[in-house]
Amino acid sequence: MIEIFAPSELPRARAVGALVGHILHTVQGRVRVGTNLLEIDAWTKAMILDAGAESCYVDYAPSFGRGPFAHYICTSVNDAVLHGLPRDQVLRDGDLLTLDLAVSLDGVVADSAVSFVVGAGADPSDLAMIETTERALAAGIAAAVPGAKIGDLSHAIGSVLHDAGYPINLQFGGHGVGSTMHGDPHIANDGRAGRGYTLRPGLLLALEPWVMADTDELVTDDDGWTLRSATGARTAHSEHTIAITEDGAEILTLRG
Repeated sequence: MIEIFAPSELPRARAVGALVGHILHTVQGRVRVGTNLLEIDAWTKAMILDAGAESCYVDYAPSFGRGPFAHYICTSVNDAVLHGLPRDQVLRDGDLLTLDLAVSLDGVVADSAVSFVVGAGADPSDLAMIETTERALAAGIAAAVPGAKIGDLSHAIGSVLHDAGYPINLQFGGHGVGSTMHGDPHIANDGRAGRGYTLRPGLLLALEPWVMADTDELVTDDDGWTLRSATGARTAHSEHTIAITEDGAEILTLRG
């Protein structure tokens, strides 16, 4: 189902978006070499509960996972790219970490993800891959104007990823948000312009370009959740929730 929010409802969307952005910003700032992934999950839990919000992940049990997820944030490290289940793992210098968070507040959901390198030992190729997903996200957001088609967003995202030479997996992509975390429409990370649903004010979308350095094939960990590159290659993932307004896209999950 595609949900359309009235202008009077957008303050709730802005509030939950700001909360998600704040939590990701705070957690990223705390992460150090030696941080345990379970510490990150505990920090996130405390901030969600302190805000009077609800996790979208704890009871999440879709067909593609071995649910329920039972944690508060996704922590994907190095070759893990999506749905990284927090585990007893200590981060090392140079690890590429993706944090992905979805929260519900006052009946509205926001979803966002950020990739970054832990410590001082960043590989330039990792930084380039992260920057590419951020540029692809920015291109998708720029294309998200009233009257545009979903295919326009997919094409904008995919063009950046293709130009940078990354394979593109179409199994998972962006999606509508609203009263639930995953709603219609689906927004693939590549596609043909001029196709699909027409954007209108009041639509909330989570755009999320993600790539694996040298493959488009995923494998699933024994935990039933964590998705990794089939080749062991590094990965990156960037995501924001936006609201379509009369003037274009408003980013709801800015970090700060």
